[in-house]
Amino acid sequence: MSLRPPRNIHGPSFDTGINVLEHEMLAEKAASLGRAGGHAEACLARLREHQGDAAERRELLKNAAAAVHAYFIQRELCGLRRHDDVIRDLDIPNQVLVRLGAA
Repeated sequence: MSLRPPRNIHGPSFDTGINVLEHEMLAEKAASLGRAGGHAEACLARLREHQGDAAERRELLKNAAAAVHAYFIQRELCGLRRHDDVIRDLDIPNQVLVRLGAA
């Protein structure tokens, strides 16, 4: 029979170095996800507002696809595997999705 030290559920909790590190890593994941989402939104907004020539549009499309791809990867690293809601909420154009191989 093995004995474990009692756990005081209602008392103060003591964070070990591992708990603190896990908390820091989760906070960084969340911050990184926010930055990636903001960058994707900004690139998609520039693509929507573009009214110049075709060469500029291709470059904006390339940048938007790269930003959305990075955002999707960051979401997957955070355990968010389904992107359907994000595609709908950000109104990601099919031209961008085709570049990601999703359409």
